[in-house]
Amino acid sequence: MNIEEFRLYCLEKPGVSESFPFDEHTLVFKVLNKMFALAGLERIPFSINLKCDPERAILLRDEHPEILPGYHMNKKHWNTINCEGQLTSKMIQELIDHSYQLVWNSLSKKTIQSFNEGN
Repeated sequence: MNIEEFRLYCLEKPGVSESFPFDEHTLVFKVLNKMFALAGLERIPFSINLKCDPERAILLRDEHPEILPGYHMNKKHWNTINCEGQLTSKMIQELIDHSYQLVWNSLSKKTIQSFNEGN
């Protein structure tokens, strides 16, 4: 998966916005103003940071050398995924979906209701 595929996949999800809140090289995706994915545009190899359930994060790191504790993130809740390794695009999409869903599920009912009423 390359940066443009990653970007388009994230933007397809409901309530997602993209921004550069940290610097001009770190692309951040938020669902209703809560971060679920980010990518350093100048990092080689291309990698992304995704939120992950802590127990699942440990299992994924043990099974896949492309998945590491989150670079510059809370390592309990974030993974860094090397998108140029052996992981399939389908698996990376599943990891993006998991991150998005974790953040969506953490949103308040009021926030979700306001979003649903606006769409």
